[in-house]
Amino acid sequence: MKPYVICHMVTSVDGRIWGSRWRPRSNVVPNLFERLHDQLVAEGGGGGSWLCGRVTAQEFAKGAEPQYPPSEQVFPRANWFARREAKAWGIFLDGKGKAVWARKDIGGDPILVILTEAVPDSHLAGLRADGVSYIFAGKTEIDLGVALKTLNRELGIERILLEGGGGANGALLRAGLIDELSIVISAAIDGSSGAPTVFNSGDVDLGPAPIESMTLTSHEVLDGGAVWLRYRLSATVS
Repeated sequence: MKPYVICHMVTSVDGRIWGSRWRPRSNVVPNLFERLHDQLVAEGGGGGSWLCGRVTAQEFAKGAEPQYPPSEQVFPRANWFARREAKAWGIFLDGKGKAVWARKDIGGDPILVILTEAVPDSHLAGLRADGVSYIFAGKTEIDLGVALKTLNRELGIERILLEGGGGANGALLRAGLIDELSIVISAAIDGSSGAPTVFNSGDVDLGPAPIESMTLTSHEVLDGGAVWLRYRLSATVS
């Protein structure tokens, strides 16, 4: 069984997600994303695990070097956990092993990375030294469905907040793995094509998203003219 996945994002009216570029600044509500994240966590009974993509992983990672140092150790391509008990996990897609963490948690949430078997042993040695847990989900490309089922089976995770970036959101959308969309539309505009969007599938046109139905379940007007919309999604793929 896979966890229930809620894609939670705050966006401009034109669908861009770099808040620093939005105008007018007076309509950008500080800490709005975090406040609603906490509300969603409380709603789910404390199941506050969250998942982000590789680019976001490298923003959180603190390592000064571009990669972990060489190691003569050899590790089996098997899931490894620095710990198993946690109220919430910070989970990251990092199939090729690009993030050098130099930390074991984010705000108290232990870090877990989703890898492919293509990562070098030196990266696994570095993760273990940092106290970062990891699971494998594919030989050279991440199988997102397998990853989610592993998180549920190994750690009992029943609910995950998918929180970007656009590439990670787009990948789970394409795989039909998003159950709910929690999207806050801020009363602000980016106005340029340079910033990432809520869902991004790269430069290749993959055609329409595999969405069979999208049902509005709630709507709320927030501070600064923002609107919080929540939808249940049903995909045409599994």
